[in-house]
Amino acid sequence: MNDRAPAPGGLALVQALVNTLDLELGADSLDTAEGLARFGLAAGEAEGARELRESLRAVCLAHAGHPAHREVTPLGELLARAPLCVTVDEEGGGARLVPATAGTSPAPLASRIAAAIAESLVEGGWPRLKACEAPTCHWAYYDRSPAGRGRWCSMSVCGARAKMRRYRAK
Repeated sequence: MNDRAPAPGGLALVQALVNTLDLELGADSLDTAEGLARFGLAAGEAEGARELRESLRAVCLAHAGHPAHREVTPLGELLARAPLCVTVDEEGGGARLVPATAGTSPAPLASRIAAAIAESLVEGGWPRLKACEAPTCHWAYYDRSPAGRGRWCSMSVCGARAKMRRYRAK
């Protein structure tokens, strides 16, 4: 549905997780083995990933100035359980947050998401990850508009539908 370029850096992971559910078709890629494998998840971890996805979607809607789509667990509550640690590049001295389990086992999804959000906060991109205004869509997109006021994942689909509805209402 989204005709925009993927979000930069780690936000692409956040965007990909939010976009595992197609609201219009009702298709959830977390229902498939391939969809779970894409995020390094086992079958028993799908429900937790869905909870995280919907909390992320609520924040993306808030970034766009839209109300939450439904009651969700607050994102901060979910990410508080996501252990992170600071790594320092010995050569350049740069530091960054990474999942605490990096290097020993695959990081839990929430820790990878938390690290991606932390990285994007430094770069200023987190507020630009938004969810489409269309109630049958809510697809995550990265708003690259100069003013940061994008409303739809795709002007040619969701934006055009909204404009046509407004026109017909007149």
